[in-house]
Amino acid sequence: MRGRDTPSPELEKVASWIAAEFHRFGLKPGAADGTYLQRYAILQKEVDTTGTLMTVTRAGRASATLNAGRDLIVLQLGPPLPSRDVTGPVILLPNSVGPTSDPLAGADVRGGWVVDLMGGGKRERQIDVRAGLAALAAGAVGIIVISDRSDAEWHARVSGGYGPTVAPGQEPDADAPLAPGLVEIRDQGAARAFGIDPVALRAANRRSAQRLEGTRVTVHVHERVLSATSAPNVIGILEGSDPKLRNEYVFFTAHMDHLGVASLQNPACQARGADSICNGADDDASGTAAVIENAEAFSLLTPRPARSLVFMTVSGEEKGLWGSEYFTAHPTVPLSAVVADLNTDMVGRNWKDTIAVIGKEQSDLGATLDRVAATHPELHITPIGDIWPSESFYTRSDHYNFARRGVPILFFFNGTHADYHMVSDEVSRIDAEKESRIVRLVFYVGLEIATAAARPRWDPASYKRVVEGAN
Repeated sequence: MRGRDTPSPELEKVASWIAAEFHRFGLKPGAADGTYLQRYAILQKEVDTTGTLMTVTRAGRASATLNAGRDLIVLQLGPPLPSRDVTGPVILLPNSVGPTSDPLAGADVRGGWVVDLMGGGKRERQIDVRAGLAALAAGAVGIIVISDRSDAEWHARVSGGYGPTVAPGQEPDADAPLAPGLVEIRDQGAARAFGIDPVALRAANRRSAQRLEGTRVTVHVHERVLSATSAPNVIGILEGSDPKLRNEYVFFTAHMDHLGVASLQNPACQARGADSICNGADDDASGTAAVIENAEAFSLLTPRPARSLVFMTVSGEEKGLWGSEYFTAHPTVPLSAVVADLNTDMVGRNWKDTIAVIGKEQSDLGATLDRVAATHPELHITPIGDIWPSESFYTRSDHYNFARRGVPILFFFNGTHADYHMVSDEVSRIDAEKESRIVRLVFYVGLEIATAAARPRWDPASYKRVVEGAN
């Protein structure tokens, strides 16, 4: 299906086919409109330079305005861009902090714009990413980069314009956290707006942050909508047999999308020779197949498990977990009644007898998993934990949107390989026999959860870190 990009006609065909399979198995439609397809809006937008600007106010002086498309560039930390004005005081970051020390040098940056003086004749101009991320984590509202780019370099960046972005359409929410701002200006603009000498500040050995007293910055970003479309999640429900417990749910999830076809508009997929389709057989047709196989297996079970089971294939995972983010923000069953999410993302390659199950230490689902695996030695599958913590896989698949909202999860994952996100992630390379044993393991774990008297329980320390830390 031409890589199942989100959105694409091929992804729609995939969703329709999965919905037909859920219907064939006798699953109830799980979307709010009585169908199997939950849809979310996707907007293509671009920054309107005529309405995007930075206003700087200084005590006792006239305000200064820097306009996008001339003396201001709005950078992206990732969609969405700020939907409301971002306002705060200004704090200059130190420029001589050691690599292992506090990059903020103890400064209180909460609610403020932090300034990174990039440049100083360096061959490669790079933002101090460590300091910037530390500032945002400490509550800064945005980052202002002041660069010493030449006229030619600056005009090339400005005249290059702002490429369109594609992101889920968000309903206006006055209580939603405001996306942080990230803008770049040049020395000339900074000197005029802030009354500072960027060249001298770069040369000074500044070991502590410096607040520009009486100075406040407001950045207003205006975006225009170029086009609007939507993408589907597919949801099927198998009702439980227990009159009380059927109102609780065990989820089986996977993402049905991938990277699409290589093109200038889609640099995420790289062509290799004449092959331009990023198939995504392991990532994540393998997990999608696992959800569909388990949906059929459970539909044939007599009697049905006590709790209800929800089988969901989402889209937009490769774009930033769009589909699962939308579902968990607009659930069609109460999230408080979801007892677990079993997510399969890449389960068709690598080890014959081992599967990484990320998140198993965060709740008593880990003990359930180990017990089930021991009870079924015929599967020849040993579940292990996350052996790649530095890769942050925990936050990179759809279970994460459930976990951060308080749902215990298990993430079944065989790790990456040389074909990861390549056109060579072909069906012919899938180890179907091995995957079938993993699907059975997920089945037995799901059955245990769905029939247990008690709900899974979080480890308190993990709950505090994952759930409370995300909100």
